[in-house]
Amino acid sequence: MENNLINNIKPALFPNWTAERLTTRIVHLGCGAFHRAHQALYTHHLLEQTGSDWGYCEVNLMSQQGALLVENLKKQSMRYTVAEKNQGVTTLNIIGSVKEAMHPLIDGAQAIIEKMARPDVAIFSLTVTEKGYCIDAATGQLDQNNPLIIADLACPTSPRSAIGYMTAALKLRFERQLSPVTILSCDNVRKNGQIARQAVLELARLQDEKLAQWIEQRVTFPCTMVDRIVPAVSEETLTEIVQLLGWKDACAVACEPFRQWVIEDNFANGRPDWDRVGAQFVEDVTPFETMKLRILNGAHSFLAYLGYLGGYAHISDAMTNPDYRRAVHALMLNEQAPTLSMPENTDLASYVEKLIERFSNSSLKHQTWQIAMDGSQKLPQRWLDSVQWHIEKGSDYRHLALGIAAWMRYVSGVDEQGQPIDVRDPLKAVFAAIYDRHGLPVAAVKESVKKLVEELLAIESIFGNKLIKNRDFVENIIHAYQQLLGVGARRAVAILSVQDENR
Repeated sequence: MENNLINNIKPALFPNWTAERLTTRIVHLGCGAFHRAHQALYTHHLLEQTGSDWGYCEVNLMSQQGALLVENLKKQSMRYTVAEKNQGVTTLNIIGSVKEAMHPLIDGAQAIIEKMARPDVAIFSLTVTEKGYCIDAATGQLDQNNPLIIADLACPTSPRSAIGYMTAALKLRFERQLSPVTILSCDNVRKNGQIARQAVLELARLQDEKLAQWIEQRVTFPCTMVDRIVPAVSEETLTEIVQLLGWKDACAVACEPFRQWVIEDNFANGRPDWDRVGAQFVEDVTPFETMKLRILNGAHSFLAYLGYLGGYAHISDAMTNPDYRRAVHALMLNEQAPTLSMPENTDLASYVEKLIERFSNSSLKHQTWQIAMDGSQKLPQRWLDSVQWHIEKGSDYRHLALGIAAWMRYVSGVDEQGQPIDVRDPLKAVFAAIYDRHGLPVAAVKESVKKLVEELLAIESIFGNKLIKNRDFVENIIHAYQQLLGVGARRAVAILSVQDENR
């Protein structure tokens, strides 16, 4: 803990209301750290400033750890701490927007579905990863071979997936002639509302065509863009918050001060006035979503793969290296920003400068390894769409090329010191099989590098079928991969940095 942190702490803000004030109007699936530090905090601030009674029922579905979180929330009367950290200054808030919490292992699946079917509930919200939507990346359709979907179809009243729970609850609302709801996706998935709609409608159609028609006509699926850096909760974080609070909060989270929430204003049955506490309601989220995915998330992935390979455990550690700092700035401003079509008066240069400041926040311990997870599902929207734009324009994308090569090097499962990398990705077995066939090539043997790179680029669910046919693109990735093998990540980034200075 920083030496001056105690002296710089701002006092915790305790809610001046109890849970009895709240009505469960939102059932949220996925009560992870990000949701607790973002949507639940917005709702908390709305409760502070207005007479709102909008409250959450938090639902975790998957893990034993999720059940433990629910148990701890109950022990803490649904209160928990959000610690906003900024270079030695910490602001604590005790969040009071949660009415209740549930988990299938504690309450049973049917009780959760019944809760979602209560007349007072107006919104099902969710924060999941790309794989949580159970969509086939190659087809854009519901993946009927997904084990969770197979289970949901076999027993719809005891679902396994978030999509299955929402569909089961919608079925009850349809049969009981209750009001429709809004399904509000609050995660980093591109076009998240559209993807949620696709998944729910397809699953409903496989069960009951009339239910699917009712959902199609009555239920809304707004897209949203969410932004806040919320590292995975660590023991170090929890210990630090204990020292600041004076008591143990097993549900606490730490995050940066910055937060942003842009929401398509398309609600079926009312909504909180989140715009009164900083959210933005718009007709079309797409430009903001694309800006965030390409500039912020794309830069995060660049720092994650090249940072991890370069020996940096955290994003802020990588940002202490001037070469990484210059390279990620150039990536955002010169290779990602030009691909965007933003509303008038959007200051992308200021947005980039703010991100440099956010990435450099050493009070947050945002692991490069954490951001590197599930890269196969992140690359298309964070990097590859931009690469395609540059190919069509005939412009330079050397930073993106090095990022792609670094991802390829990372999924080899062995770092630059020969130590194993704990690769977490749905396609981990595919990567392992490719590296088993080719091994880790020697930089000087271009033919070996070429075969490896081309086989990775042939994974259609990631790269589609156009990029591998572009010889210039393939050669650029081969060159970048050879460079990483030859000089390592730090030196490769330094070379980029020199090139940027000489442009």
